[in-house]
Amino acid sequence: MEAKVNKTEEQWREELDPDRYRVLRKKGTEPPFTGAYTHSKETGMYRCGACGTDLFSSDTKFDSGTGWPSFTEPALAENVRLEADNSLFMKRTEVLCAACDSHLGHVFDDGPGPNGQRFCINSLALDLDPAE
Repeated sequence: MEAKVNKTEEQWREELDPDRYRVLRKKGTEPPFTGAYTHSKETGMYRCGACGTDLFSSDTKFDSGTGWPSFTEPALAENVRLEADNSLFMKRTEVLCAACDSHLGHVFDDGPGPNGQRFCINSLALDLDPAE
């Protein structure tokens, strides 16, 4: 795992644009089918939009039809942290960046991958580092 990133909310607010701050630091979500990476077929590494930690490889990205980028598994399991999320009267599992504790999205047990998981991640939470 990357080194732990410790910043104040004021520092995050200064560094991130308002939309990213709302998603990454306030656990927001972007409207479905509006994200930059929803339909992207580019290859590379998806990194945390707040701290740059490697999160998901494009090799594990698939079109789930849900309106958000979806992945079958993290690039490195230790780079994400899962936490129970019982907000909005639902039982879900939140996906966070293990390095900076930023909200990325949620994981569901309806994916096609080896573990049957679908990591449903906000485009605003990601930066794609294209493969060369």
